[in-house]
Amino acid sequence: MTFQAYLDNIEKQTGVAPDEFIKLAKAKGFTKPGTKATAITDWLQADYKLGHGHAMAIVKLLKDLEASR
Repeated sequence: MTFQAYLDNIEKQTGVAPDEFIKLAKAKGFTKPGTKATAITDWLQADYKLGHGHAMAIVKLLKDLEASR
């Protein structure tokens, strides 16, 4: 499964687009350097019922955003 397929499945499951997850994560302070993946995955699993693999795809999306700055 490609990374894009993961993101597409997450959007189908949650109704939340990847760019919206970025906005939500920023509002929670999860895009700050040094944020641990566990904090993000715990949030995604609790609020959006994402499994670990899908939650980690969002973590990667956020970390890639951080690295591109």
